[in-house]
Order: sequence, then C-alpha cells, then structure tokens
Amino acid sequence: MSLQRRHFNLALAALAVAAPLGAAQAQNWPSRPIRLIVPFGAGGATDIYARIVGQHLQAALGQPVVIENRPGGNFAIGTEMAAKAAPDGHTLVMITSSHSVLEAMGINRSKYQLLRDLVPVATLSAAEGVLVVHPSVPANNLKEFIALAKSKPGQINYASTGTGSMLHLQGELMESMAGVHMVHIPYKTGGSARVDLLEGRVQAMFHPVTGATQLIREGKLRALGVTGSQRSPALPEVPTIAEAGLPGYDVPVLIGVAAPAGTPRPIVERLNTEISAILRRPDVQEAWAKADSRTLVMSPEQFKSALESEITKWGKVIREARISME
Repeated sequence: MSLQRRHFNLALAALAVAAPLGAAQAQNWPSRPIRLIVPFGAGGATDIYARIVGQHLQAALGQPVVIENRPGGNFAIGTEMAAKAAPDGHTLVMITSSHSVLEAMGINRSKYQLLRDLVPVATLSAAEGVLVVHPSVPANNLKEFIALAKSKPGQINYASTGTGSMLHLQGELMESMAGVHMVHIPYKTGGSARVDLLEGRVQAMFHPVTGATQLIREGKLRALGVTGSQRSPALPEVPTIAEAGLPGYDVPVLIGVAAPAGTPRPIVERLNTEISAILRRPDVQEAWAKADSRTLVMSPEQFKSALESEITKWGKVIREARISME
C-alpha cells in the first residue's frame, strides 16, 4: 500500500470515529451551564440581545445560560477566551460586523482568526446606520449631498468613532462608490462626535439609528439615507442609501453567536434551531424594534458566508483607502 493511500485510509478512519463521538456528545449536551461571552461592556445593544436570547435559551435547553461581559482589547479579550475554550457547546461568544472589520485589518490576528478559531452558529440581528448631516448643509437628499461633495473636494468632513471603526468604513465605502473625496474626522467616542455634529463643527456622520432617531425628529439632524438594504423600522420615511442614489450600497451591522471551532455539528445545529425559534417570538421581535433593530435568522452556513463577504468587502476598502491603525 502506498504511503499516500495509507494516509487517506487513516483520515477516513478518523472521520468515522469522530462522527459518532460528536453525535454522542450532542446527545448528552448540555450537561452543565452554558457560558455566553459578550466581548463588550454591559448595557449596550449586543449585551441586551445576549441577555434576552440567553434567558429564552435557558428555558429551551434546561441549563442556565451565564452572561460574561469581557470587554477590552478591540474585543480580543472575550473573543480569544471563547476561541480557546473547549469545543463542547458549553461556551459561546457574541460576534458582530466589527469583528469582520478587525479581521480584514489584521487586528488581533496573533490572538485568534475569526473563521479559523470560531464557528458561526446563528445571527440575532441586523442593525442599520443612517447618514446624517447638520441642518446647515445645503443638501436635502443623498444625490444633492454627493453633488455638493463633488463640487467641493476635500471640504466636506464627516465624523466617526475612530479610524478603522465601522462608522469610518461606511464613509470610506460611500466615498469610493460615489467618487467623492471627503475629510474623515475621528473621535474617541460617539458622544463627542455627535456633540460636534450638532454644533456644526463637522458636517456629516454615519450614525447608528439608535440615538439619531429623536435628533432627526426634532430637526437637529437631517437624515439622507439608511445604510442597510432595508429601511429602518424606526425611520420608515428615510430611504436606503441604495434607493437614494447609490445602488449596491449595503452595510448592515450583523450581530450573532459563535462557538469554538470543532464544536460538534449537531450541537451547532441545535443551537441554531433554538435561537431561530426565539427570534420568531413576537415579544423578542418587539424588543428588537424598540432597540431600532430587526431580528435576522440565518443558518450557520449563511452566517459564515455573510462574514466572509464582509471580510472581503472591508479588506478592499481598507487597502484602497490605505487605512492603518498604526
């Protein structure tokens, strides 16, 4: 028997042994409390979603779901903890589109790689952002804003929560697709960026819908377009950026759950089934709507594909704009 053939047979044998082991492990799962790591601080949207889903998941699985907030290090502390945990279905972690951005930039790569060390389990939500401008900006819609930016290259500025942040990259993507040049003004916090926007010291900002809705209603900011492929339930009168004049622009912020790579497939599928059922509950959908978001149900394969697409998209934007965190 050739060495190559022997290696092939050994690989088949290993798969044959692993399959029933995974199935047996899934039958006895969960055998103890499940830890759901949130690599963000308490009180934010991701934390709120984790707690709501965790509560319902606990009832469905018959084991406590313990939320652990592990913020810091560009999400590395909590995410790495999950990536290095035993792949037995008793450790989960919240991940978002911001993880895709960091992966595209190579941030945290020495500690974990998103789709190598974690397996996507289920999506929870898709949240839109909204492009807003100060009322003094002479543009009532996206087409007028793009025309203004083209007529004044390098004179229109927009705020974000920092270089390489999702809000920054949403702006870079629009610049690339619209063929305009604007000036990016990074801030350390969203609050300080919003203050300068409201004072007119910066002219525009890609802002989470949450926190912007009331300011738009009061006329303190003008909304030009929503970043996702669907209009926001909180701002149904505001068109998507794609509708408003930039076809193909689609930047929702995904939030979901992942598990350590190697978690048995039956456990991943069971988790996806239970979480998807939770998201279909009217009370859960109402809770998401109150947070200016919407539930999003995807299979593990669809979630993985969405993350791969995000990493590819943001990698291209980052290279073209020559963005560096250094």
